[in-house]
Amino acid sequence: MGRGYIVEESVEKHLANLSTVAGSCLSGLLVGHSSAQRDFVVLAVQTPRRESEGPPEGQRGSNPLDDTDVEWVSMHARQVTRMLPGGVGVLGVFLITPPELAKEAQSTLKRLVLAVDKYMSKTRLWDLSEDDVTDRVTLHICSKTRKAVCKTFDVKDPKCSAKPADWKYQSGISSSWPVVTCSVKLDLDIPVTDMSSENLEKCLKYDMLQDGLKRWAKQIESGVCLINGRLALDDSELLSGPKKSTRGSQRHTFQIQILVSAEEPEPGQRSSARVQACSGSVCVRGTVHCRAYIHSNKPKARHAAQAIKRDILNTVSSRVEMLLEDLMNEGGPASGQQDLPRRVFAPLPGSGLSVCDYVFPDETPTDVAERLKEILEWDSSVEDIDMRVEACCSVDALGGENTCDDGVPQEGPIQSSTDAGEKPKASHYYAGVTVAAVIALLATATSLLYLTE
Repeated sequence: MGRGYIVEESVEKHLANLSTVAGSCLSGLLVGHSSAQRDFVVLAVQTPRRESEGPPEGQRGSNPLDDTDVEWVSMHARQVTRMLPGGVGVLGVFLITPPELAKEAQSTLKRLVLAVDKYMSKTRLWDLSEDDVTDRVTLHICSKTRKAVCKTFDVKDPKCSAKPADWKYQSGISSSWPVVTCSVKLDLDIPVTDMSSENLEKCLKYDMLQDGLKRWAKQIESGVCLINGRLALDDSELLSGPKKSTRGSQRHTFQIQILVSAEEPEPGQRSSARVQACSGSVCVRGTVHCRAYIHSNKPKARHAAQAIKRDILNTVSSRVEMLLEDLMNEGGPASGQQDLPRRVFAPLPGSGLSVCDYVFPDETPTDVAERLKEILEWDSSVEDIDMRVEACCSVDALGGENTCDDGVPQEGPIQSSTDAGEKPKASHYYAGVTVAAVIALLATATSLLYLTE
């Protein structure tokens, strides 16, 4: 028996309502939560067609599957992922075809699911763990009979064969999933080798900053989690009482703090400083709000920690990438300091979950509602969009006081102190109270990177 997929009943209704033009195909993404035992699908999203997708009508091939735009589906998966909280991700793809293309559809589904995973992994700051499942689901639906065939592919093995999977519908599968929240203070300085006007376009590309972000990501991944103010063992259970939650039971909320140690060499290793010539640095400062969901069947502390840590890394990565894209479109930064987009949330109808979006200072809830409609395929009321989770802030790029829109100075990171002459101890810091972040491009002569060899 293959891997099991529990699917929200609203997904069945949505897939049933999707229709294709005679002789054409339709593709989309399956979104949900993955666990060691089974996966849970809470949303199916049709990939919108490109305006110029495929050759002109008179030049189309006889096989509609040849017109499937793998790159466009992968880009859509990236946009959808930006809108998802921690613990929720793209689990696979679906494809609706005419009955005569049923056999050929499997090779197209494999091509799609492998391409999506490869595209998504390029900007991912976190590493897969031993608990992560690398099987991705594919669902083929016949446009005439509506028969659905579910199979999985192991994305770690490009030569893998399809494996059968069990696809079952159920209502309210995510209504009682515990939610974990965290606010994390950022103070990152990433050196840039050349910020001259001739190389500005190159230094504004996300991959130029990814190495610096990955060093910070390692600190977050190795950080210690306090759950509701207490240190919990990795395998300790979050929920007390009955092991299985019943449908409609109360949702549990957990507050998490991340304790991060300053980088220190491992025992027996030598620490040295390396001078790296650079003409500037990118500074990311402020605090971001993070949110994650975990399945309610015996969730453990390590599941909550992993979900929230990955959401921290995803939201920072997404914001930096979005701002750089925006600056590129505008021909470069107009000033030394730029506001990162703020995170806003909106409820996902019928699921009990919330999705998110990112807004720049000149955007409104109407802009968010339009993007939710375009990317996630559902209508959201402007009144349901929570724009106040992260208040607008500005930060002095050179390390001055951090003030929000009410003008009240906020506390900086809390660090452990050491007496003069003593061996420095590893400092720790945790989430502050500011709720936003900014990015600044600073011109400097050189920068020191302290690395461990």
